[in-house]
Amino acid sequence: GGAVAGIPVDFGQTIQMTSPVTAVAFHFNAPDRVAYACRLLRKAAGSGAKVVVTGLPDTLQQLDSALWTFSPTDFVPHCHLQSDARVVAASPVILATSIQTVPHQQVLLNLGAVIPDGFDRFERVIEVVGLDDEDRQRARGRWKQYTERGYTITRHDLVLKSSH
Repeated sequence: GGAVAGIPVDFGQTIQMTSPVTAVAFHFNAPDRVAYACRLLRKAAGSGAKVVVTGLPDTLQQLDSALWTFSPTDFVPHCHLQSDARVVAASPVILATSIQTVPHQQVLLNLGAVIPDGFDRFERVIEVVGLDDEDRQRARGRWKQYTERGYTITRHDLVLKSSH
């Protein structure tokens, strides 16, 4: 556990269970979802985690651009799922509008409005929720769907973390 700069540090932990269950976490109150995703992905890639980011094409394009420019000293290796197969296989971060054919299922970062089909193949799902009412309302719907399916959800309130 622990946190650095308000971002939970739990990427490399192995959880022993009799049957694998996807761990679902909601990160609420991100002032800028794309900027928060960049920091989260930097931490994940730095810890050796493999992450698939899913969302609408426009959101993934914004994230792609931001990953090149968000920090002058850090580079987060990433690619789109449609890239050369060797690049996709070597990339710790893959941007994909659909997760059906992704090569790894460690961490799924959902920047989309709906729960992606196939999320349950991943070890972890992280939902990033912004400050605007529309995003919060869609997140409530996703939260309800996860709980109805029997998933236990971890909540990270970024406002509470940043006030410490």
